[in-house]
Amino acid sequence: MADGRSPPARSRDGLGHAARKSWRGALASYRDRRIVSIFFLGLSAGLPLALTGNTLGIWLAREEIDKTTVGLFSIVALSYAIKFLWAPVIDRVGFPLLTRFLGQRRGWTVATQLALMAAIVAMALTDPVENLGLMAIFAVLVAFCSASQDVVIDAYRVELLEEEKIGTGASTYVFGYRIGVLVSTTGALNLVGGVGWSTVYLIMAALVSIGLVTILLSREPEHVVGEESAARERRVRDYLAHRPELSGRRAAILSWLYDAVISPFVDFMTRPQWLVILLFIVFYKLGDSMAGVMTGYFLVELGFSDAEIGNIGKTVGLIATLLGFVIGGWLMAKLGMLWALWICGGVQMLSNLIFAVQASVGYDTGMLAIAFAVENLAGGMGTAAFVAYLSGLCNLAYTATQFALLSAVASLGRTFLAAPAGWLADMVEWVPFFLITTVAALPGLAFLLWITIAHQRAERIRSLSSNEIS
Repeated sequence: MADGRSPPARSRDGLGHAARKSWRGALASYRDRRIVSIFFLGLSAGLPLALTGNTLGIWLAREEIDKTTVGLFSIVALSYAIKFLWAPVIDRVGFPLLTRFLGQRRGWTVATQLALMAAIVAMALTDPVENLGLMAIFAVLVAFCSASQDVVIDAYRVELLEEEKIGTGASTYVFGYRIGVLVSTTGALNLVGGVGWSTVYLIMAALVSIGLVTILLSREPEHVVGEESAARERRVRDYLAHRPELSGRRAAILSWLYDAVISPFVDFMTRPQWLVILLFIVFYKLGDSMAGVMTGYFLVELGFSDAEIGNIGKTVGLIATLLGFVIGGWLMAKLGMLWALWICGGVQMLSNLIFAVQASVGYDTGMLAIAFAVENLAGGMGTAAFVAYLSGLCNLAYTATQFALLSAVASLGRTFLAAPAGWLADMVEWVPFFLITTVAALPGLAFLLWITIAHQRAERIRSLSSNEIS
């Protein structure tokens, strides 16, 4: 992992205030060719998520697969939750041939994208009614390849940019990611009426080539080992050198495992409140995820057509999402990370209530437009603050593995914990269902309260220490 940059000006708990810049300076950053490349890589990374999630749920609903099974299909995204297990391999081991000719990051990116395209094609050629089990297997493969692509692109975008541009790169990547999700949801739903589900999935597979072309036209980032990482590796080698029973090949393997696998975890667990931070990451978007698992099925039951869902989502959703990113970024810059997390988390929680209103109103395209606007605005705000928080937690010496760990932990809410959402929707009506998903967001805010109190206590102690020294 490249960690040659000096440590970032941010707190180790990820709660440092965002740097304030002029609007002109902020806009100038987006003209950087590398930032444009990161946008297209984000688009490529966002495409597969809905193909095993919301879009697939609507496909299965159209085929009259029962709700409980559709809800359980969210487990196919398990790879997003455990991708940190193979992140060190992507970080340190070269991919045969491709790494030799393209470099470590570009080689792995090409490999994951080619495998991803093949897996999506396999889903396209499978009939879920006749081969539901086979469809599940291919969906698992898509999620695995997609999660692996996320790992390498996250490492690539961090290593490619100077420290002062990492924030711009992250926001651009998230925006590209959301565009990719919109393409594979609203775009797919607009197409399906004319060409059918199989052709739609073939088109989505072809669109992954946007990222493939982008990475081939981009350069490999420089890999520089910083002094801290080099010193850690020397200490491990010295330790093994004094133990003859651990010499040779065994010593090389142990040294690699410690540096690539153990050190990132040890580093994270040395910071205060690390367990509470992990619990907060799991629960912060739980309510939103539970509602999202069944939103497609809910709209189908209300009688909305694929084109109505797609058209309204496309026109309203994109604008609302972009506005959400802007508001989230503004809140972080003006109020700091903690206040941004509180405000965005509260808006995100309350946005589930709009679907309870939709359930009460029934089939109404005007109400659907309002619901999509509120949902996407809240989602954009919450995602902007959340990704910035995760980025602030990472030690740049272990960015690939730590970001994979933290984002994987975050995905637990939308996999294991959100999986019973289909069962819940079978047990209750839609209005109480969305009320329950609103309440499900409260544990995340409770852990945020714990983090806030601990952070304020630490700030008071630092302030008192400073006053005593002065």
